[in-house]
Amino acid sequence: MRLIDILSGVDYTLLKGNINVEINDIKYNSKEVKENDVFVALIGYEKDGHDFIESAIEEGAKVIVSSKIITSNSDITIIKVDDTRVALAAMSKNYFRNPEQELTIIGVTGTTGKTTTTHMIKEMLESSGLKCGLIGSIGIKYNNEIIHTNNTTPESYDIFKSLRIMADHNITHVAMEVSSQSYKFKRLSGLVFEIGVLTNITTDHIGPGEHESWEEYVSCKNKLFLNSKKIIINNDSQGLPEVLNKVCIKPMTYSVLNKSDLQASSIKLINNENFFGTEFTTNGVINSKFRVSIPGEFNVYNALCAILVCQSLNIDIKKGQEGLLNCKVRGRMETALVTPKYKVLIDYAHTEDGMKCLVKTLRDYKPKRLVSIFGGGGNRPKERRYNLGEIIGGSSDLCIITTDNPRFEEISSINEDIKVGLNRVDAKYIEIEDRACAIKYACNNALEGDLILLVGKGHEEYQDIKGIKHHFSEIEVIEELKKENNIM
Repeated sequence: MRLIDILSGVDYTLLKGNINVEINDIKYNSKEVKENDVFVALIGYEKDGHDFIESAIEEGAKVIVSSKIITSNSDITIIKVDDTRVALAAMSKNYFRNPEQELTIIGVTGTTGKTTTTHMIKEMLESSGLKCGLIGSIGIKYNNEIIHTNNTTPESYDIFKSLRIMADHNITHVAMEVSSQSYKFKRLSGLVFEIGVLTNITTDHIGPGEHESWEEYVSCKNKLFLNSKKIIINNDSQGLPEVLNKVCIKPMTYSVLNKSDLQASSIKLINNENFFGTEFTTNGVINSKFRVSIPGEFNVYNALCAILVCQSLNIDIKKGQEGLLNCKVRGRMETALVTPKYKVLIDYAHTEDGMKCLVKTLRDYKPKRLVSIFGGGGNRPKERRYNLGEIIGGSSDLCIITTDNPRFEEISSINEDIKVGLNRVDAKYIEIEDRACAIKYACNNALEGDLILLVGKGHEEYQDIKGIKHHFSEIEVIEELKKENNIM
């Protein structure tokens, strides 16, 4: 494609070279640059892409897009823009021929519930005969393909590339997790959603490396609703006035506690040989009974959201009911192992609000003993670790503290912080730093009726240690355990 066409709609200054040149591709990682590519220098938390411009030129970049005035003796084109992230989004949209115009895109934001809700939307739509893709923390999914990503919401180039692939594979709808970070770093610049959804909002993502304040966090969430044609929100959530600031569209609402367009009642937690999950009745724009195979009252909220999305898209709800019933989400209240003696569940909860909901929910299912295995993320606020220890310790019969992405901190130091919270509630706990050993210990020493909860890793298949992601899969540990103990 010609550079001049890729730059359509971008406010730029030509510092050097020619914009009537053919280019091969757009890259924002200098290590991926090939001959005749455009290199866009992004400024991130830890690295500045401008420091790698010479490296990109050496790899064959024909065009450099920069937010700084730069010079080069090489035979290249240099484009100056105010914000390279905004430029990357606009250029990517042009390069991939506006794929968003061929798709119905649903954006789901919230502190918790994004992954489960997008999966529920996907299953309900596909039960109704539509083809739906996913973009989120588990990766980019369409048909039977999965592309793993580093962020819940990828960079704008990867988003538009994925949307083009989906459109070319006859996907009609896309359910996308929209993180607050994605708006902070302008990954969704220029993208308009058919429906913008809020699952909830709490203070869990405020701190170093995330958001500086509640105001910044809410402002980032607000941007989704300023760029959506329809809006659906959880009417039981805090922060709604701030999230909907300057939004002119009247939202559709769902709720368990407050009067809304769609409200749940008669909620039943069911745990028997045939069904482990939740049943509830809806009132309002839809009056019906639903079952969800993912345990927990908080998943009633996620289900209500998915139901209201489908209703807004004029989907046959009766067909969608089957999809909701059969929905399974990797690492989200996932039943990993069931034996006559104990059950093992895997969940990604790693925020205070998520863990509060999780342990309360499992207590409501009345296990004889709840054994929780968890750790704390490195390079995160200490207060968060104290609170996590208090939250899980206060609801568990036994805690096994272990490792969970220590990053650049020592595991022992992180666990000492967790113990502060555990000691606040006089929790019973042991420490086993190796997570695989912790899981096997809990299972090999399980008592009759134990519910063993693996908290924090969910779908992740790595441990982030000293800047290196080492392969680690809880499912693989469970499979090893089954072989060792001849469990079918």
